This record gives sequence, structure tokens and C-alpha cells, in this order.
Amino acid sequence: MRRGLNSAIIPPMKTARDWHLQDDGLIECDLCPRHCRIADGNSGVCLVRQRVGNELIAASYGLICGLAVDPIEKKPFYHFLPGSGTLSFGTVGCNLLCKFCQNHHLSRAAKLEGSRTTSKEIADAAIRYRCESVAFTYNEPVIFLEFAVDTAKVCHAHGLKTVAVTNGWIEPGPRKEFYAHMDAANVDLKAFTDRFYQKLCGATIQPVLDTLVYIQKETDVHLEVTTLLIPGQNDSPAEIDAMTKWAVTNLGTDVPWHFSAYRPTREWSEAPPTPLESLLQAKSIAELNGLQHVHLGNVMSRNLPRA
Repeated sequence: MRRGLNSAIIPPMKTARDWHLQDDGLIECDLCPRHCRIADGNSGVCLVRQRVGNELIAASYGLICGLAVDPIEKKPFYHFLPGSGTLSFGTVGCNLLCKFCQNHHLSRAAKLEGSRTTSKEIADAAIRYRCESVAFTYNEPVIFLEFAVDTAKVCHAHGLKTVAVTNGWIEPGPRKEFYAHMDAANVDLKAFTDRFYQKLCGATIQPVLDTLVYIQKETDVHLEVTTLLIPGQNDSPAEIDAMTKWAVTNLGTDVPWHFSAYRPTREWSEAPPTPLESLLQAKSIAELNGLQHVHLGNVMSRNLPRA
């Protein structure tokens, strides 16, 4: 797949959107709720929004660190272009600090390493490999908003759809711009307590809930939601009950929901793998509360009970 892209291309330095220079000389990034205050030569927590002089630079613009043709269901999208292929790509960095991250080597990469490419090359590759869409995935696409938006424009001009796999932790202004260029989004709702978000993600839950409501009620973007169930952390029946009742009230009964199994990683193994029973219990609770499209992920289909 990499042979289809020109790694020799080095895009010019790209000024980031959504920031301002403060009176004390620090630059404040306005992209996500963290609002990093950045001195010259430093970057935000995301690692890729870097200050150079009196500008904030989108340092990962055009950077490719993961690229593959996937079935759309792998993202996961079960109700958007089913049976089609999507060209998946990502860069490095993330605005969350999830201890259990399944792509830790990308989200907390020590260096900005990878191939450089252009939006047109990505669209051309998607067409060449007969994909119907391009997916911004592997790491958090919000932090490379500039490249994602530019690429989405080129993809749409070539008849391709665009999909985002995202944590949903973004401020209202850039959120409006980002989703104006997306056709579908799968948002990770990582738990239903602020305690979980603060302890395990270094973040807060409310902006994610706001993003879910915004997508569902104020855009035409197709929405699906994924929750990774981690034993002892976010998988209690009470939490699943509260989460899915909130979903039905605020998003409706039609929003597809994916409960996915956690697997320990080298970086974080403080919980055992998610048992099948926990996934089945979550599915049952969600369906009893009215969700009509509940799916289970990271589990072999042969282990699921037959309908």
C-alpha cells in the first residue's frame, strides 16, 4: 500500500487553525477543551500542534503513519456503506492520555516519523483500490483537523465519502468545521463517568456528550458509537444502564452502538480481558432500554450465542 504514495513529498509548514496569542506571550490552542498554553519551541499535549515563533504549526500535516484498505465494518461502521472498502489512514498524537490505548505507539509517539503525502494522493489511492470512502482513524483525527479537512474536500470532489473515528473531545467552533466535511463518524464514548475520564484519560466527559448530541441533532453526519468495556472500570450494569438510557433520550433509539472487548497491552494491563458475559450483559441492558442496533466487537463470532 505504501508504494502508492510519494514519501518524497514534503508539504510546506502549515499554520494551524484555532489558537490565539495571549498577553503573557504564550499561545493558547483553542482546538480542544485542554486549551494548552504553549511556549516557543514546545507542543501541546497532543504532540503535533507545535509553536514556532509566534505561530502554531500543524506539524503532522501530510504525515502518514498507518495506511490500509479495510472493510468499513472494521472501523466499526455497520450501518454506513456496508460491505464496502475504506482507505484508512492516521498520523501520530492524541489530545487524550488514555492509559489503555490500543494504538499507544501512534498516540504517544516519541517522534513525528512516517511518510509525507498529499490529499490528492490519498484520494487517488482510495480510487485505485476501489474504496468508497476514506477513514481518518488509528489516532485522533481532530488533532490533524487541517489535513483532515483538506483531504475531505479533495475526496468529496472525487466522489468519495469521508468517515472519522474519533474521541469526540473538541471545542464547538472547530467541531462545526470538522463535521461539515465528514459523512460519518464513530465516536468513542469511553465510559459514563467523569471519574473514568479524569483517571484513565486525563480528560472530561461532557465535551464528548456534547459532540454526540451535536452530530445527531445538528448535522447530517451518520453517527455510530463505540464503548470499550474494561472490567472493573466502566462495565458495571448500573453504568451501562445509565449510559444507554442517556443515549435513547438524547440520541434516539436508532443510533448504532458497539460494545467492544478490551485486551491488555504492554503499556497497561491492570484489568483482565473483557469476558464475553460482560459484553452480552451490556447488549441486553442496551436493548432493554430501547437501543435497536447493538453490536459486539473484538470477539470471535463463533463465541456468540445463536439467535
